[in-house]
Amino acid sequence: MRSTLLFLCLLGLASAEAASLNSKSPPQKPVGKSPARSAKPSAEPTARTTAQLVNKTRTAIVRIDGRGRDGTQEGVGTGFIIDAEGLIATSLHVIGEGRSVQVRLADGSTPEVIGIHAWDRPHDLAILRVRATGLNALPLGDSDTLPQGASVIALGHPLGLNQSVVEGVLSARRDLEGRPMLQLAMPIEPGNSGGPLLDRSGHVHGIVNAKSLLTQNLGFATPANHLKALLKQPNPMAMDRWLRQGALNTNQWESFLGSHWRQKGGRILVEGTGAGFGGRAYLLKREAAPEGTELQVSVRLDDNSGAAGLIFAGDEKGRHYGFYPTGGELRLTAFEGPDIFSWRILGTVPSAAYRSGDWNSLRVRRADGVWECSVNGEVVFRSKDSALSGSRVGLAKFRNTAAEFRDFRVGNAEAEAELPPDVVASFTAGREPREELKTHPRAADRFLQERAQRLESEATRLRKLAKDLHREIAREALVSELSRAASEIHLTHATLLLAWHDHPRLNITDTERQLAELGTEARLLVSQAKTGPDRIAALRRFLFEEQGFHGSRGDFRNPANSHLQSVLEDREGIPITLSIVFLEVGKAAGIEHLEGLPLPGHFLVRHSPPGEPARLYDPFNGGIPITFSEADELGTESAGVPIRSEFLEAASPRTILIRMINNLRGFTMERSGIEAALPYSDLLVALAPDPRSAAAERVDRARLKSQIGDRDGAAADLRAVLETVPTGPQEARIRDALKALENRP
Repeated sequence: MRSTLLFLCLLGLASAEAASLNSKSPPQKPVGKSPARSAKPSAEPTARTTAQLVNKTRTAIVRIDGRGRDGTQEGVGTGFIIDAEGLIATSLHVIGEGRSVQVRLADGSTPEVIGIHAWDRPHDLAILRVRATGLNALPLGDSDTLPQGASVIALGHPLGLNQSVVEGVLSARRDLEGRPMLQLAMPIEPGNSGGPLLDRSGHVHGIVNAKSLLTQNLGFATPANHLKALLKQPNPMAMDRWLRQGALNTNQWESFLGSHWRQKGGRILVEGTGAGFGGRAYLLKREAAPEGTELQVSVRLDDNSGAAGLIFAGDEKGRHYGFYPTGGELRLTAFEGPDIFSWRILGTVPSAAYRSGDWNSLRVRRADGVWECSVNGEVVFRSKDSALSGSRVGLAKFRNTAAEFRDFRVGNAEAEAELPPDVVASFTAGREPREELKTHPRAADRFLQERAQRLESEATRLRKLAKDLHREIAREALVSELSRAASEIHLTHATLLLAWHDHPRLNITDTERQLAELGTEARLLVSQAKTGPDRIAALRRFLFEEQGFHGSRGDFRNPANSHLQSVLEDREGIPITLSIVFLEVGKAAGIEHLEGLPLPGHFLVRHSPPGEPARLYDPFNGGIPITFSEADELGTESAGVPIRSEFLEAASPRTILIRMINNLRGFTMERSGIEAALPYSDLLVALAPDPRSAAAERVDRARLKSQIGDRDGAAADLRAVLETVPTGPQEARIRDALKALENRP
């Protein structure tokens, strides 16, 4: 669940044209069978107004206050009553595993939570049992049958505000890490989590789960059918047992600055942002470590941008050294106080021995006044710093990192046996001396695992190099094409260069020939028409009736809709790519004076022959004619400010490509995360028409790089911006951001 929530927090901001069309998508065919209902809906559901729904369901909505280990409130979420005898559904992350929780009913009462009736970590669901009866329960609907585009409402306590309601639509169904989710076009906020998603008859179809932090109107809900399945097979646990689950051994460990630390299967797990500066939280062993003692632990981070590791020479006042991976590198820091002004970064270095996304062994030892820090057996720091001399050791985490620790040891470890040189030589020569390896099982396993890791790392490095080189070549080719005068730019070729950037095997010449053949066929029909409108009508019939081109509604955000070769193959696209097909085929068919019209949130084609009134056409909707007033409404709805489409300038090839790149960045970020979307930021920086635009793109790229832990890349972008930005408040803000980035733990 942690990685899913993280993924949701990093969802890309898709283009406005994508968001504006979600609510217009057709119904989606129901899939799968519906499990038995836990609450029987009425035979003929009646559609109700929002006010009627709120009035009917208000008393079934509860507020859930999560509690920390010290009993203080840590967060607010929502739940809803599903059984009159005291069952309340919510999201598991709202209550937290092994944490106490308080439920507040609509009348203000706080019944005792006597147990966890059922919980499901993979689907982020929990059902509480409270000591109360005669409650108003909500019926559960069949979430498989809720059609795409259906009107829904969510009830909850966003941002701690009691009893709020938001309206929206079911915009899509998504699989996130293999889990089916309901995608919602509505303004979900923190505190809505765990609340019900209702249809217009008042039946629950989902449990609000999370939102995108990068766009206001995108949220997700767990389908209610998973809740019904959980009700059929509960796994109840009394509250006292729940609170003991995974608790740290307080006889051995002492925690500071919050976060959620727990023990499980010989591991120590931590999640949540610490209360210290930079999200710092830490554990100290209660027993002091003798001077000169070696310290060791294996750590695995849930995300490469996180930071967690060993602390040593510490005390109870928050002073200690820290040795930990951060952003894919290793760092040694002296924490001499509570904030950044009392921290000294002693070093930050990359290491080929560090295994991103895997377990890494960290070791610290002190000999002859030198701190020696190593990762997976490779020494990365030797420091004579002596400012800290405490005797406490332990573990620390920073930011919103979720991490696992195992094999924490204090004491000088015996050197592990190595394979005999003759066995290593035999293996290196290409033989597999199985019997000899079996006589040294631990050393053989370590040797083989390390060798496999080296080969995998080398293969990964070479594949990345090949991909980076190709993208660099494609980027340079696209920059070269768009550097021409607008009248000399070949729109089809430029669009296919963008597709080639993502698909190295694409044959641009073949795709250009395919588009030209469409133009030749269209010319035969268009040439028979006498007037301009008739010629456009012939082109429309050819493209959208005979050839089957159509707007993508069920899979709008698929990056394939922005790749021209895929649009030609699948006959499916989004407004801008279908407009390109319309423009280029129309041009080849002999229709002049066609141009793209870039509305906010949509894209149209304008036909402006001299001496005649301009006409608009909507390729996403079958090329139908559209009035300027209708275009104004489309643009105004998306932009939120009045738009006069008749005064908009035609889209140039450069602005078309930049808009396509922004679309691809947003779509890719939503599907695959920030790192996969960064090459589009590289394109936008390279294509920026002036220093000011380049600076804006660099700042945005720095933000994204910082989020994935690429501190050096983010800092390089900010330094480049400082070379062009004028002296003033903006420069000061960028310098502050750069300083914070360089001093980040």
